Amino acid sequence: MASIPTDGTLSSGTTGHHVATAKPAAGARLLSIDALRGFVMVLMLLDHVREGFFLWVPIGDPVDALTVSPASFFSRLTSQICAPVFVALTGLGAYLYAQKHSTSETTAFLLKRGFFLVLLELTVVNFQWRAEFPPTIVYLQVIWAIGLSMIVLAGLIRLPHSVIAAIGVAIVAGHNLLDPIVLPPEHPFYAIWSLLHERGTITTGGLPIRFSYPVLPWIGVICLGWTAGPWFARRDVAARGRTLARAGFAMLAACVALRFANVYGDTPWFVVPDSSLRTVMSFLALTKYPPSLLYVLATLGFGLLLLALFDRIADARVTGWLAVLGGAPMFFYLFHLYVLRAMYLGARAIWGTNHGEVFGLPSLGWVWLLWIAMIVPLYFPTRWFANLKKRRKDIRWLKYL
Repeated sequence: MASIPTDGTLSSGTTGHHVATAKPAAGARLLSIDALRGFVMVLMLLDHVREGFFLWVPIGDPVDALTVSPASFFSRLTSQICAPVFVALTGLGAYLYAQKHSTSETTAFLLKRGFFLVLLELTVVNFQWRAEFPPTIVYLQVIWAIGLSMIVLAGLIRLPHSVIAAIGVAIVAGHNLLDPIVLPPEHPFYAIWSLLHERGTITTGGLPIRFSYPVLPWIGVICLGWTAGPWFARRDVAARGRTLARAGFAMLAACVALRFANVYGDTPWFVVPDSSLRTVMSFLALTKYPPSLLYVLATLGFGLLLLALFDRIADARVTGWLAVLGGAPMFFYLFHLYVLRAMYLGARAIWGTNHGEVFGLPSLGWVWLLWIAMIVPLYFPTRWFANLKKRRKDIRWLKYL
C-alpha cells in the first residue's frame, strides 16, 4: 500500500513554509509506524487468500450477521482495520514528510504520488483481479481511494492545522447524514455521487466502472492522519504512547456508546432470536463501503492502541520483522496479489476446477493454513526491496513503491 517517507527532521520554528514543531525521536517513531503498517498488511493477506481460494462459497455481504457463517464473519473481521490504518498512516506520513520539505515540494509529491496510485489502480491492480485484457469491467478500490485522498490533501495542506483537523472530523462524523440520499443511475449527478459517497457503477465507452470505495470518507480519514502528526514530534516516547493510548481508548469508547445507542453512525444492529452469537455478530458488523463513523472509530481506535504498543516494544524482534514489511508496502501489495494469482492459476491447472467453474480450498481452516504458510516466503523479497530502496536513493521512482 501507499506510504510516504517519514524520515524528515522536524524544524523547531517557523521557517519558510515548514510546519513549526519540535524535533522528534525518529528511530522509534519510524519503526512503530512501519510495524503497524506491516501488521495490517499481514491481516490483509489473510483476506486476499480468502478471496482467491474460498470464493466458491457464495457470500453477498461478508459481515451479514444473518447469513454468513461465524467462521467467515470473524475471518473477515480481522481485516477490517486495514484500509483505515493505511489511509490514516498516509496522512501521518504526509505530515512528517512536510517537516523536511517545503509546502510546494510536499504538494508536488502528494500530487505525483496520488496520480501514480490512480494509474496503478486502473492498470496493474485491475489486471490482477480480473486477468483480462482489455478489461470488461474496472473496479476502483482502495489504491484509487488513497490516490484521490492524497490529491485532495495536497490542496488542503496550506490551511491551518486546526482547519484540516476540523475538516477530517466533520467528514468522518457527519457523512452518514448523507446516507438517505440515493440517486438513480439516470440522475445527472449519479456519477459524482458514486465517486463521493454511494457505491455505484457507471458505463463509459461501453466499459462499466465500479466505484467500490467512495472517496469522501477516506478524505476525512487522511485528514485525521495528518492531524495526528504533531504527536510524533515529541521527544518523550512514553508521553506519545500515553497520548496514542488515550485517543485510541476514547475512539473505541465512543464507538461502543454510539453502537449501543443504535441511532446514528451505522446501520442499526439487532437481536437475533435464539442466537446470542449472531446478535454479537450484528453488533460487530460495521459498514465499510463507504466507511461509517463507527467503522472508523473502531478501526482507528484499535490502530492507535497498536501504534502505542509498537512504540513501547520498538526493540522487540517481531516489531522489526513487521517494520520490514511496512517499509515497502506498495511492493508487498502488488507482489502478493500477483503471487496469489499465480498460485490460483497453478492450482487450477494441476487440480482443475473442483467447485463449479473455480478452484477452491475445502474449508476456511485451509485458508488460514495457506495464509500462515505465505507470510515468511513473502517476507524475504519484501526485505530485499526495502533494502534496495535504502541503498539506491539515486533511483527516484523507487520511493513511489
